[in-house]
Amino acid sequence: MLRLSWNTFTDRWPLFLGAILTVCLGVALVQSSLLILVSAATAGGEVVEAVTLLGLTLGISVFLAVFIVSSTFAFTVAQRQRDLALLRLVGGGRGQVRRLLLSEALLLGVLGTAFGVPLGLLVMRVQTWLLRELGFVPSAFTPRWQDWILSVSAGIGLGVAIAGVLAASRRAAKVRPLEALRETGAAARVMSGARWFFGVLFLAGALAMTSVSAFAPPEGAIALSINTALAAAVALTALSPLVVPAAGRLAGLVLRGPLGRLAEANLRDGVRRSASTAAPLIVLVALLVAQAGTLATIGKGAEIEQRADIRGDLVVTTTGPSDLDVPGVVAVSPQTRVPVSVVTYGDDDTDTDTEQGYAAAIDPAAYAATHVRVPEQGSLADLTGPTIAVADGFQPVGSTVTAWIGDSELDLRVVAVLPATLGGGSDFLLPREIVPAPVLAATPTESIVRVAPGADASALAGRGEVTTVDDWIAATSADRQDTSTGIMTVIMGLSGLYALIAVVNAVVIAAADRRREFAVARVTGLTRAQVVRAAVLESGAVTGIGLVLGGLAATTTLIGISAAAGRIAGQSVLVVPWALITVVVLGAFAVVGATSAWTALSATRPSPVSLTGAAE
Repeated sequence: MLRLSWNTFTDRWPLFLGAILTVCLGVALVQSSLLILVSAATAGGEVVEAVTLLGLTLGISVFLAVFIVSSTFAFTVAQRQRDLALLRLVGGGRGQVRRLLLSEALLLGVLGTAFGVPLGLLVMRVQTWLLRELGFVPSAFTPRWQDWILSVSAGIGLGVAIAGVLAASRRAAKVRPLEALRETGAAARVMSGARWFFGVLFLAGALAMTSVSAFAPPEGAIALSINTALAAAVALTALSPLVVPAAGRLAGLVLRGPLGRLAEANLRDGVRRSASTAAPLIVLVALLVAQAGTLATIGKGAEIEQRADIRGDLVVTTTGPSDLDVPGVVAVSPQTRVPVSVVTYGDDDTDTDTEQGYAAAIDPAAYAATHVRVPEQGSLADLTGPTIAVADGFQPVGSTVTAWIGDSELDLRVVAVLPATLGGGSDFLLPREIVPAPVLAATPTESIVRVAPGADASALAGRGEVTTVDDWIAATSADRQDTSTGIMTVIMGLSGLYALIAVVNAVVIAAADRRREFAVARVTGLTRAQVVRAAVLESGAVTGIGLVLGGLAATTTLIGISAAAGRIAGQSVLVVPWALITVVVLGAFAVVGATSAWTALSATRPSPVSLTGAAE
């Protein structure tokens, strides 16, 4: 069976090239991200952004790899139905057909892993350089090689390949050989039971998450909204054989003339071809627009929230002890951000959770004088002595936690629960009196200063770095936006590369099976140029449909994230990433159009008479 699979590989290699590249890229990215992630997690320091980015890279890589391999194999198997039917007619059983396809997947996984492991070393160097440039890891950071990663890489390569082909092999084995030869019955049915099941399931899940996020607590609503677009994209992809042709009828209102009508007819008739081309675009747009819109909306909401919360005129940044009590100053609220480890305990006094984060060391009275927001539970007036204020959902008021601040271990009582926030910042609040003096002396302190109306506070200029509150908030928002831009740059590049492979692969596979169709069109009166233009028009219509459906999927996330952010910030917040949308739309039309033109030119190079007269 392996020999037969290898012969299929060598004979019809264009059908498998995209899947091999996908597995290779998936193995390389997972291997590289895991090695950097382990090295970053054990190196210490501020690597939260790096860990977040690498976690996203891992999840996206595995999801897109399985998605593309499964869609590629489904399309490939559909193109080979006649070959598989002949195999059944000469005595091959259903189990043998499945073993043949699984053997092809095994070869696919082996080849992808063999090329992916060395490629992963190159990708690791590129990823490390990118993380340094974005400031997510120290400049001296260097990931370490781990021997166990070879087993993980092999498991990813083989697992992605086999998982991607399981559904296609099961469906191919169920098709009766005569139905496949005549292209009737189950062989002609594009919407399988699995497509209906997963399409309806994920569509219902997306609608449910959109509805729940409208009234769920803000923290839960944000988590739900982020996943809504992905569920909607999977649903639309599964249902694309229904949705894309239906949308093609609407596209027919725009496609005019004989070539336009021919492109519309081909779009509706080539259901598998159209759905396979639109599917990666749906996922690409849903993923990119939803993530970019989420990050931008949260960033804008955090800025609005900060401006509404702070009551001050200036921010003075100092290191070590400082005296900001100068004429004209009404209130000074120092805030020192210090790293802490907080351990919570269960009923039997065993460790239940350890939270690594940052705490703001504050003066409770001064903090209340310069901030509007108050705790959801408890009071900051009680934040004296061995006490702590925690984020919502961490621990209730009255409970006890153990905190490590520098080299000091303290048992602290929870006296307040902080409200939900979009701005991130410190996870805990501590009274300054319990923070060790060496820690305070070595850590920068940002003091919010209120100045009396008409007073001159120029004396503060010699006490530290002075900025206005508006400029300080703008700088904080810019830093947050830079982090978001770095994350989106990686996600956009990764998703775009996968989508590029998937779309080009789908167009190439489809064109390989359309040589006779193009030849028939030419002998009926169309010129070669007209056939190519019709193919480009068809691909353009499919691209537009995929982009619109992906935008609909992304809209579900933007609706939920806007509602959640608005409830936290106190006003409606929504940022649509129009620049990103423009880049994605132009790039998608350019790539699909160029690929379609190239494949159509290649398919129409032979004489049409030689192709129409060839036996099937």
